[in-house]
Amino acid sequence: MGDNVDLEKCFEVISNVVTEAGRLIARNNETRQEFVCKSGDIDLVTQTDKDVEKLLMDVVRRHFPDHKFIGEEESSTGAGVNKLTDAPTWIIDPVDGTMNFVHAFPHSCISVGLKVNKVTEIGMVYNPILEQLFTARRGHGAFYNGRRIHVSGQQELGKALVTSEFGTTRDEAKMEVVNENFAKMAKQVHGLRVLGSAALNMCMVALGAADANYEFGIHAGMCVPGDLIVREAGGVVIDPAGGEFDIMSRRVLAAASPKLAQDISKVLTQFHPQPRDD
Repeated sequence: MGDNVDLEKCFEVISNVVTEAGRLIARNNETRQEFVCKSGDIDLVTQTDKDVEKLLMDVVRRHFPDHKFIGEEESSTGAGVNKLTDAPTWIIDPVDGTMNFVHAFPHSCISVGLKVNKVTEIGMVYNPILEQLFTARRGHGAFYNGRRIHVSGQQELGKALVTSEFGTTRDEAKMEVVNENFAKMAKQVHGLRVLGSAALNMCMVALGAADANYEFGIHAGMCVPGDLIVREAGGVVIDPAGGEFDIMSRRVLAAASPKLAQDISKVLTQFHPQPRDD
């Protein structure tokens, strides 16, 4: 436990505000959205991203004024801190799957994690359009709309449904690796899916709907909650090269079993995105 951090209260506060913020997304997902490009031509940010992040931060700040934030958009000037400290820190991605969101494809989510003493205590991923809520508290298991969930336990690569992403950069060196891995995976796995939301990909593994998910270029905001949800559902999260998962490396491999994770790590061509998140 952190220094007198009331995790029950944290969980309750964030559950309520995530549901409320979800209405903003659901309401705006009915039509295609205006967007601006953040860094590359496909790294998008919409007004909804900013509105959702502001709402989450404002409510959390009201209840827990001493808590810190790491935001995906860092929209409230000076509000986000980039460095992770031992202080209770909320890691927020207001709309994970912005590309889907701007096209009104109903597969995007709000992704929120709480770290205390650098340990993830709470993870929450909410797709308000389809009303899919994934939650976890450390040591308490993982849940989908209130129902306990568990990974598939799949061990065989040939029977695994695997998710991944193209990612938000079209950097040539990275695309070469991404395409090479898609080609390798397509030959060896049961099926491959690219659904456009890193956090929901992780949750699909926790749910037992997908057997593994790997990605290079992901940011911490998307995988902090997913990491906890997968592990609380009995899955494993490691570095795609087979070693220990490093939240700031922008590399992740989640799987339904240790064997499947290691088998996939042996197939993947490795890529190390720069800069890291720390």
